[in-house]
Amino acid sequence: MTQIPGTPPLPPPPPPPPHGADSGAPGEGPAAGGGFGPVPGDSGAAPFGTPEAPRVAVRGEASLEFDPEYARIGVVVSARGRDRRGALEDLTRRNAHALELVKSYGDAVEKLSTGAFSVQPEMVDGSRRERVHAYHGRVRLQATVTDFTVLGELTTRLADLELTQVEGPWWGLWRNSPAHRSARQQAVREAVTRAREYAEALGGHLVALVELADLGAEGSGPPRLPAAPGGMRGFAGAPAGPPPELDLEPQLQTVSAQVNARFVMSPPRLG
Repeated sequence: MTQIPGTPPLPPPPPPPPHGADSGAPGEGPAAGGGFGPVPGDSGAAPFGTPEAPRVAVRGEASLEFDPEYARIGVVVSARGRDRRGALEDLTRRNAHALELVKSYGDAVEKLSTGAFSVQPEMVDGSRRERVHAYHGRVRLQATVTDFTVLGELTTRLADLELTQVEGPWWGLWRNSPAHRSARQQAVREAVTRAREYAEALGGHLVALVELADLGAEGSGPPRLPAAPGGMRGFAGAPAGPPPELDLEPQLQTVSAQVNARFVMSPPRLG
């Protein structure tokens, strides 16, 4: 390069790069591993906070009780006869009576469904040949009741039917019940309160929420009341007249929720 007279001397040209070095495409920065620090905001930075911006990690928990929203009862209708046809006819008739009784309560019954059905022979003990002594039939129903004022009456009337067994009730909350939302919100408030107490104990205060992780909020009511051995049963030849109404007290349902939360707090004053 030629120097113009009267101008300052030109600086020497830069030395060539070492053999094998990659200078990168025009406009690009240096290649990775060139000794530069992490780019600000890089996700690879340590997630533990700094002395200027410490992080507080807490868990919020809530456990609330609510009145149940429904009660389920199981109904087992049975029949027994010397021949298969007679057992089936008796079972069909008794099943129709049970269904008619439940449906007579209208909107008080949210759902009525039929479950397992079976008819099986009873063999003669000790016989060398396949001899049938009798046939046993059984059909299972399930009813979901939302009006608890009729639950006791319905239960005892079902138990008063011929060869009918009643199981339950099992209390519960719907999946979309507002109770679950209340428990989750309470768990979040507990997490914020706990984190704020930690920050204030160090002479600081909360600055921002970094992460909120839901560990799962679900209703887990107390253990269901098992039916008494054999449940409530109705027998053939029961005395006429309405049966006494059973007084059933709804069982409170417990809904629990847990969350993990991480916050950034102001620098603590440890002096």
